[in-house]
Amino acid sequence: MSEDKRGGLFGSVRMFGVGKKEQPKPEAPKPEAEESPTAAGSDSVALAEAPAATESWKDFEIVDEPRTEAVGEDFKAPSEQSAASAQTMPAAAPEPEEKPRVGWFQRLKQGLTKTSSKLTEGITGVFTKRKLDDDTLEELEDLLIQADLGLDVSARVVAALKKARYNSDISPEEVRAILAAEVEKVLGPVAQPLEIDMSKKPYVILMVGVNGTGKTTTIGKYAKQYTEQGLKVMLAAGDTFRAAAIEQLKVWGERTGAPVVSGAQGADAAGLAFDALTRAKKDGADLLIIDTAGRLQNKTGLMAELEKIIRVIRKVDPEAPHSVLLTLDATTGQNALSQVEIFGKTAGVTGLIMTKLDGTARGGILVAIAARHGLPVHAIGVGEGASDLQAFSAQDFARAIAGVS
Repeated sequence: MSEDKRGGLFGSVRMFGVGKKEQPKPEAPKPEAEESPTAAGSDSVALAEAPAATESWKDFEIVDEPRTEAVGEDFKAPSEQSAASAQTMPAAAPEPEEKPRVGWFQRLKQGLTKTSSKLTEGITGVFTKRKLDDDTLEELEDLLIQADLGLDVSARVVAALKKARYNSDISPEEVRAILAAEVEKVLGPVAQPLEIDMSKKPYVILMVGVNGTGKTTTIGKYAKQYTEQGLKVMLAAGDTFRAAAIEQLKVWGERTGAPVVSGAQGADAAGLAFDALTRAKKDGADLLIIDTAGRLQNKTGLMAELEKIIRVIRKVDPEAPHSVLLTLDATTGQNALSQVEIFGKTAGVTGLIMTKLDGTARGGILVAIAARHGLPVHAIGVGEGASDLQAFSAQDFARAIAGVS
């Protein structure tokens, strides 16, 4: 990592306050021959002008404004907007109570207890007082497949065991050690912490995924971690279908000191993303994280909307979004494989975040995804606290899932 990517795991560097300033008077829209980012009649948001950096960010004001431009393939940048009605940020809710301070590996092991218990108990049952013969290897392969490690990885583990100890006595502990080593080999190439390129300002992250995978919570956790690193972070509440998602992101904004660009429920998501990136560039934000509505990967209309969001963002910055992160719910098991494939084709996914590993016995799906798709795995979540989202370590995950200390 270059010196511009300072701060260890996540990034660097500075943070500025923003304040409230009187809004300009309305001006008539200037007709142009390009696509409008927002739907006719939808609400959007323009943030107040940013004064000197010495003022508090808490004076930041969010304003709803009507849009009149039609949405189509001929995009045009919105004209300067006026302030219509002020919408203030909600009072900050208390953060979830953090767990007692223990090491990350111990939290990871606790989070993967359901997955590792299923594997270790099965391995113990198969290999207690038995030689490593064809029957035991077949039972082991079935066990690994049931844990969602996938056919390829399961076959790889079995082949490694057969080569090392075929027709010999072998203990369950030795089997788990070989399992951990093979899983680490699969995961090692994809374990890549998310890096923010500070030469791109703002660095734009687009969060995508199906309903309930934890996109908004993940954004909040990243916002907390990056603001603590000193970055000036801005959030965009692009899940305009759910009022609860908008409010949830505002609460995270209050907690972390990150301004939130939001609109009315049902506002055009592409237009909101356009406004957010325009404002982030104007205010000198280091990082813009854009939330999106959850959408099933088999719904073509919603996936087309996601393509539109990306297309409109690129009217402001042709290189944005710089990272497209797909959040995956570990409890969905094999369905996560198709999510990676389809979101990858539609949105150009650059990296994965695996959540809810603490709620499933199917954590092995991450290994199957790594083996098939080879996409970077940036972080995993094993709890609700901000510190429960951590950069992905292949060695730690392999040891935890195999029950090796």
